[in-house]
Amino acid sequence: MAAPRPVLHCAARGLKIHIEMSSRIAHRASIMIDRDVLHVGGVALTACVLSAGLVYAGYFVHAFRVARNTPCEPRAGRCLLLFGKHAPGGRIDADFNARISRAGEVWRSHAPERMVLLGGGPDGQPTEAELARAALIAQASVDESVLHLERESRDTLQNMRNARILLRAAAYQGPVVLLTSRYHLARCRQFAKQLGIEAELCAAEARLALTPRNLWRIAGEAGYLCLLDIGTRWARLIGSKRMLERVT
Repeated sequence: MAAPRPVLHCAARGLKIHIEMSSRIAHRASIMIDRDVLHVGGVALTACVLSAGLVYAGYFVHAFRVARNTPCEPRAGRCLLLFGKHAPGGRIDADFNARISRAGEVWRSHAPERMVLLGGGPDGQPTEAELARAALIAQASVDESVLHLERESRDTLQNMRNARILLRAAAYQGPVVLLTSRYHLARCRQFAKQLGIEAELCAAEARLALTPRNLWRIAGEAGYLCLLDIGTRWARLIGSKRMLERVT
């Protein structure tokens, strides 16, 4: 007897999410086993151990302060970069929705000339940028002509690299607004600095909620910052052009 339609629908949806998760895990795994990442990871870990954790604590405090103190209104806002977020099955979670909602508010208050929506996705599925575009048009009636999509990136560094290419192709000059979740802000600013992008930060949430989940996320971001900053300094110290090209 044929399976009931709801069962088939659930099975298909489950398979699609599984494929998306597998793609995401494979991308992350390829980064973690990269020889340069392993190299700088060992250096960063050594620095943290030799400092009895004080080095890592410094990055955590920095990430926390940025998350807590960043305003949710940009000063200028001529060009806004909206960071996407993993959306399995095309489902926009609370964090991603907060980013989109804030972008809609910035559109209404500042009318930026350009909004670059960042984020790719698995083959055959809507990208994060496409999901953000649909939501911004539906929720905030954003003029579609100002929306520019970057559909290829799978992580924050790729977001920023591809955004830089788009901005250069458009001959855009001036600062950009980086709009993302509070826990994610410090890493985005560090990448912007290393890639030579003049930027200001805009937080998606009105304030930082001191929940265990947010503190855990900030702890993870502090680890990223530690790896990125110490790794870059180490690459300069040893004169590794290859390693520097990965993050500049």
